[in-house]
Amino acid sequence: MYLGLIVLIPLSAVFLKTAELSWAAFWQTVTTPRVLASYRISFGLSLLAASINGVFGFIVAWVLVRYRFIGKRLVDALVDLPFALPTAVAGIALTAVYAENGWIGQWFKPLGVKIAFTPFGILIALVFIGLPFVVRTVQPVLEDIDRQIEEAATSLGASRWQTIRKVVIPTVRPALLTGTAMAFARAVGEYGSVVFIAGNMPMRTEITPLLIITKLEQFDYTGATALAMVMLIASFILLLFINLLQSWSAR
Repeated sequence: MYLGLIVLIPLSAVFLKTAELSWAAFWQTVTTPRVLASYRISFGLSLLAASINGVFGFIVAWVLVRYRFIGKRLVDALVDLPFALPTAVAGIALTAVYAENGWIGQWFKPLGVKIAFTPFGILIALVFIGLPFVVRTVQPVLEDIDRQIEEAATSLGASRWQTIRKVVIPTVRPALLTGTAMAFARAVGEYGSVVFIAGNMPMRTEITPLLIITKLEQFDYTGATALAMVMLIASFILLLFINLLQSWSAR
């Protein structure tokens, strides 16, 4: 009953509202050039951000598990910062830092590189909010790896890279894929941290969640729910994929 009231009924309302459109009207709504451009921005940059987090999230998790250094607890706590920080605050902070007059953006301005209000800025925001998913998924698996297995590989003549590639990575691969998929799913629906740094230019830096908000502000409720249904179906497929990965990793 709780699941139905909180999740199923609200989500079913999206489908019921969208059902007011004919198939032709629905297809036309979700395939306009502006909407397709927002799909490319949302899904394309989310996939790229998740891939980046898959690589560097593994490295961060490896460092936190295998090394001791001054400030390790602080770094470990900072990994969870995107979880605790309101997304709007994150968006404003990233925009202030990467704008042309910001702490980092000012160094790229003489080179003709603009970060804020471009797809590059969106990518940075999506990497920021997705990193903890990879780190926190991979970290406990790395902690559970028996070091004696790596020592056995070394005693049999394996180099350090061979040990990592043939012993460590196969062990953490399910968790790494799960964390990467979770980061991707989180990035696809992200709004607060992106809307400020994106610039929100149609056909260039406009994400799909922002387009949904725009349609709501224009009282185009069926159009908004049509786009929401596309995002909902995509999210369901991602969650199904994540559950399959988790089942695989539990074997």
